[in-house]
Amino acid sequence: MADSGQRQGQGPQQGQARPRRPQGGRPGRPGRSRLSPALVAGRAAACAVSVAVLGASGFTWYELKDLSDGLTTSSALDEARRNAPPHLDKSVNLLLIGLDSRKDMDGNDLPPDVVENELHAGSSSDIGGYNTNSLIVLHIPANGGKVTALSVPRDDYVQTVGADGKMHKVKEAYGIAKDAAEGKLQGKGLSKAELERQSREAGRSATIQTVQKLLDIPIDHFAEVNLIGFYDIATALQPIRVCLNHPVSDPIIARTATHEGGGTGLKLPAGYSDLNAADALSFVRQRHNLPNGDLDRTHRQQAFIASVEYKLKQQGVVGDLGQMQKLFNVVKKDVVIDNRWDILDFAQQAPNLTGGNVEFNTLPISGFRTIGGEAVNTVNPDLIKRIVQQLFGHDQAPVPAPSDSGGGGGDSGASPAADSGSPLKGTVDVYNASNVPRAAAGESKALTDLGLKAGRVGEAGSHPRSTTVVYGSGARSSAGQVAARYGVTATASSAVPAGRIVVTLGTSYTASSVTASNDPSDGASSDQGASAPSGGGDATPDPASTLPMQGPAVKAGGIPCVD
Repeated sequence: MADSGQRQGQGPQQGQARPRRPQGGRPGRPGRSRLSPALVAGRAAACAVSVAVLGASGFTWYELKDLSDGLTTSSALDEARRNAPPHLDKSVNLLLIGLDSRKDMDGNDLPPDVVENELHAGSSSDIGGYNTNSLIVLHIPANGGKVTALSVPRDDYVQTVGADGKMHKVKEAYGIAKDAAEGKLQGKGLSKAELERQSREAGRSATIQTVQKLLDIPIDHFAEVNLIGFYDIATALQPIRVCLNHPVSDPIIARTATHEGGGTGLKLPAGYSDLNAADALSFVRQRHNLPNGDLDRTHRQQAFIASVEYKLKQQGVVGDLGQMQKLFNVVKKDVVIDNRWDILDFAQQAPNLTGGNVEFNTLPISGFRTIGGEAVNTVNPDLIKRIVQQLFGHDQAPVPAPSDSGGGGGDSGASPAADSGSPLKGTVDVYNASNVPRAAAGESKALTDLGLKAGRVGEAGSHPRSTTVVYGSGARSSAGQVAARYGVTATASSAVPAGRIVVTLGTSYTASSVTASNDPSDGASSDQGASAPSGGGDATPDPASTLPMQGPAVKAGGIPCVD
C-alpha cells in the first residue's frame, strides 16, 4: 500500500478526473431496478456506516428510532446463535451479506432490459441465483479500538452449514439452503412473497452459520442487501471519489452461445476519479481485466466502502438530518437486519466505524482448483481460524506459514484444502525488482523451507509493480500456493522449464506483503508474518501486517488507491 499512502497524502483534489456520465445522458429509473452483481459491499456498508454516523453525530433516540422505523428485520440469527462458538469478550461481530440476486424482495424478476442492457449483468433474472458475492465481517472491539473488517472471498471452497452440509463455494450456502427450504414449503398455501421471505430466512441462517464455522467466531448482528437500491444510494451520494493505482479499461463482451460475456464498460484513468451512480456500479462490479480477478474486486468493494465513509464524514452529509434521512429512506427499501439489532446501542458502541479507524483485510486462499467443472479457491481452515483469533486479540501464539498448518478441520478429506497443506515441489527462481535489500535471497530461503528447491537468485530485468509468479509444466499446484503467498495469481508459461517456478518481487513488495518464516541471521529482509518483526524501540506492529492476508490492507480515513 505504499503507493496508496502516497496518493492519499497528495490530497483528494490532486490527480482528479472529471466525472464520467453514461452515454445518452442520465439513466432512467424504472421501478427500483438499478443493480449490480457485486455492489453488495457498498450497500451493506452504507447501512452500517449510516447507522453509526447517526449515533456519532449526536442525534436523539427519537430521531434514530424514527429513521430506523421500516427496516426489514430477520430472525435468521436465532439458530445461528444456538450453534455459535462462545463469546470470549464483549466485542461485536457484524456480518455484511451482499446478495447477488436479480429478483426483488418478494421474488419478482427485475426488468430484463435493465439487467441486460443497462447493467450488462446477463439476460436472465436467474443468473447469479442467490449467491452471496460479498461477505465482510466487521469486528468492533469491546474497548472501542480500531474496527477490523475481514472479507471472505466468494469462491472459497468450504464446509457449508445449514445447507446440505457438503463442500461448496461459500457464496453458494445461501442459495442451496433457500432452494431446500422452498421445496419443503411448496404446497402450504403461502403467497409468493411469503414463500420468498421464509426461504430466504433459511439462506441467511446457512450463510451466517457457514461463516461462523469457517472463522470460529460468533456473529452478533448482520445486514443483508440485495442488488436493488445500490444505484439509489449511489445517486444520493454522487459524485463518489475513488482512486486507482493504474488506468482501467473493461470493455463489454457480448454474450454468445459459446461465451458468457462480461465486462462493465468502465474506463478510468490512474489517480482520482469522481464517479456517478452508474460508474460506481461498474467500479465495484469489475473483475475482468484486473490482475487478480475476483480478489481485486474484493479490494474494490473495500475501497468503495472507505470512500463512502469518507464522504459521509467530510462533505457535509454527517450532521445534516435532512440528507441522512434521505439516504436512510433509500437504505430502508432493501436492507434486511437481524431483529436483535438495537440501532441506538450499536451507534454508540461503534464510533470508530465513522472515524476512519477501520482497516479492511482479505482472508488468504491457498491456491486454485477446478472441482465439478468450476474454479474454486482452496483454503486452509485451520490457518484461517488462527489468523482470525490472533487478529481479534484472542490468541497471541504466532501464526505459522500457510503450508505449515495443514488443511485439516471441517474442510479436510478429499477436499482441495487437504492438498493445500502439502509440501511444495519443484525448483524456484526468485528475482528482486523491489526496493527491499536482499529480498530475493530472503524469499528464496523462505520458499525452500516450504519444500521447493533453490534455483537462481538475483536482480530482476524488468520492474513489475505487482509480484509475478510464472511456472512451467508440472508445477501448477505448487505455483498456485506460492502465488497465494503474495496475493497474486500464478501464470503458466512455455518459456519456463518443466517443474520450475519463477517469482519476480514487484516494486510494491514491502516488509509486510507476505508471510513466511525467515531466519533473520542470514541478513534477509524481515517480511515474515509468522512472528512479529524484530528491532529496537517500543513500536508495536499492526497485527494484520504480520499475518498472511490476501493482498494489501485497505485503510479507511481517506480515499484509498487500489487496482
